[in-house]
Amino acid sequence: MLLFRLFLSFLLLVLVVYTGVVIAQHGADFVSVFFGDMARMGWAGQFNLDFMGMLLLSALWVAWRHRFSVAGIALALLAGTGGTPFLCIYLLVQSVRHRGDARALLLGDRLHDR
Repeated sequence: MLLFRLFLSFLLLVLVVYTGVVIAQHGADFVSVFFGDMARMGWAGQFNLDFMGMLLLSALWVAWRHRFSVAGIALALLAGTGGTPFLCIYLLVQSVRHRGDARALLLGDRLHDR
């Protein structure tokens, strides 16, 4: 679990720094670029569509893990818009909360359902 937490921390740091550089050089208008690339039907758009699918799967998993509660839906909205930074922070917090138990990390309180 330590290596997983280090990986999450490294990924979060790299992405935050990279995002800061991109915003400094190109501004913060990523939405028109994101959907514009998809509208052009090129590889950048294909990647964005694939990434959007991963965001939706991440959001669905977070909502499911929290049994589609109000908090779970709020977290799912953050997962769907926050991308990797949200998921890294969420997984770091949950891995500490569940004391490194991977099953509990993946299933939440559903671990005890049977």
